[in-house]
Parts: sequence; structure tokens; C-alpha cells
Amino acid sequence: MYWRVGVVGFPVSHSRSPQLHQIGLDAAGLDGQSDRVPLPLEEARLLRDMMGRDYDALSVTMPLKSAAFALCDEVSEAAATLGVVNSILWRDGSLWGDCTDGEGFVDAAVDQCGVTIAGLSAVVLGSGGSATAIVDALVRHGAARVHVLARNAETASRIRSMAPSIVTTEAPVGSVGMIVNTIPVTSRAIPEVLACVNAGTVAIDITYDPVVSPWRAAHDNLGCQTLNGLPMLAYQAARQLRWWWNVEVPGAELLAGIA
Repeated sequence: MYWRVGVVGFPVSHSRSPQLHQIGLDAAGLDGQSDRVPLPLEEARLLRDMMGRDYDALSVTMPLKSAAFALCDEVSEAAATLGVVNSILWRDGSLWGDCTDGEGFVDAAVDQCGVTIAGLSAVVLGSGGSATAIVDALVRHGAARVHVLARNAETASRIRSMAPSIVTTEAPVGSVGMIVNTIPVTSRAIPEVLACVNAGTVAIDITYDPVVSPWRAAHDNLGCQTLNGLPMLAYQAARQLRWWWNVEVPGAELLAGIA
């Protein structure tokens, strides 16, 4: 079979996903190619027509994750919980959806930073789709407390309702083991290091453009172990490729190919 895969969203000209897909295809010994598919939200209805006709599987990025979820016939447990998909697959005449963002984040944090999630106290900045997936995964893996600090009270409250270990009303007292910034770079204020952060805190910025954001640099200067979003992208892709093709392509291998 010749696999027709790609990444769909708007914009996607910057996306590294086609590189990840090609590394995965080569590692799995599969034939195929990966494209960038620009599709604005107002044309999301066309996505279902593309599947099966033009593409066998697609990574889904902003702003289509919720719209693609609504088009699916079957979704995974993670996707159903979050109401979004980042991966779709045409299978036996039906559209299937999954969301690997949260689990990919955890995989990257554990493998690249040596973090133990069970019992962890964490802070997540922002309350959008990426934040929701990350918080959900942290809770599923046994984090003791996750503080969500966000300007949008409505979306923060929705995240808060997911589990009793999620707090959205106050900043944590004492130190935390991890802080994650999911706020888009263009929406950030002057970098601030919270009082709960110290040199023992792992600081992860899910953006990878720039490679070292001002926020990440501020935490580097404090002595934190830091990471950008490229490992998360690679490790979520590893789970995505496993779901598409039932093959194991390690996230570290994908990361090494694009880093």
C-alpha cells in the first residue's frame, strides 16, 4: 500500500510533521509521502471528503482539532474526553480520530527530562486545547496536583471540572516539580518566573519557534532543566504512527531526525 498522509490546518507552511511522517515511513519500511494541507476553519467540512479519496491519514493541527472531532465516526477515549482530535485515519469506509498530544507530552517529559509524573505537583500556563490535553494526561498518570493559571475563566473552569486534583483559583504555595507554558508566543507578557519555581523545577515551553523563547531563557537562567516543544511534537507523532500503522518508531528516533 502507498500511504497518503500529511498535516492539515491553517497555516501549516511551518509544520515539521511531514518530516516526522517521512522518518516514520522509512523506519517502518512503508511506501508513501506526506503533504502540508492548508485548510482554514471555514472550509473544515471538506476534510471528510478528502479522507479516503485523497488521504489515508492526517495529522490535524489548529484551528481544525474540534471541527475534525465532529466529523469522525469513531474516536478514542482520550479524544472523547477532550472533544478534539490531532490524528485521523480512514479505515473501512469510516473516519477514526485520536488525540495523542497529552500522552506525547508525558512521553517526552519522562524520556527527555527524567520526570516522574506520579505524585508530581505541576503548573500549566494557559487553558486552550494543548493545555487541556496536557493536564488530562498529567492527571491520568497520577500527578498529585495540577495548577492551571489562565486568563480565560471559562476554559479554565472547564479544565477544573475534569478532576479534583486540578486547581485553577490560585497559584501554588511552595515549590513545584514542573511548569508548562502553553500560551502562544504572540500572546505572552514579559517573562515571569513564579515564586513556586526553583532550580529543581522542570520548565517546558511547548513552542519550538523560537527554539529558546524569552520564557524558556528566564528559566534557564534560574538553573531549571528546560525543554521546548519539539520533543512533544516528535513523541506525540510516535504514538500517532503506531496507531496508523501498528509499528513502533521511538519518539527519540523521530526527534533525532528533526532536531
